Amino acid sequence: MATKPNANTSHALIAHISQDLEAIVPGFLDNRRRDVQRLEAALEQHDLKTIELIGHRMNGDGGGYGFSAISAIGAALEQATARKDLVAIRRHTAELIDFLARVRVVYQR
Repeated sequence: MATKPNANTSHALIAHISQDLEAIVPGFLDNRRRDVQRLEAALEQHDLKTIELIGHRMNGDGGGYGFSAISAIGAALEQATARKDLVAIRRHTAELIDFLARVRVVYQR
């Protein structure tokens, strides 16, 4: 499932990020888009280990880049994986897809 930026900005999520991170934030978000593909493939294969690793990394990295929502989704993926709750994993993957489609970064000094 593609997660290209949404042209409809009426439902945009604005993320205020330090200008110091401007060079690396686009790559971070591209990596999360690749994570969506990995999550979807892992779900198809019931590969909970991969889902847990992706969730763990998102949980740890999101806040450092200024995206607390990504950290929260990562933590939720970790918890759902521990419960082997595939329905919740799908829901949190959909939340990540939605976030990535709607997020708009505003760099601040």
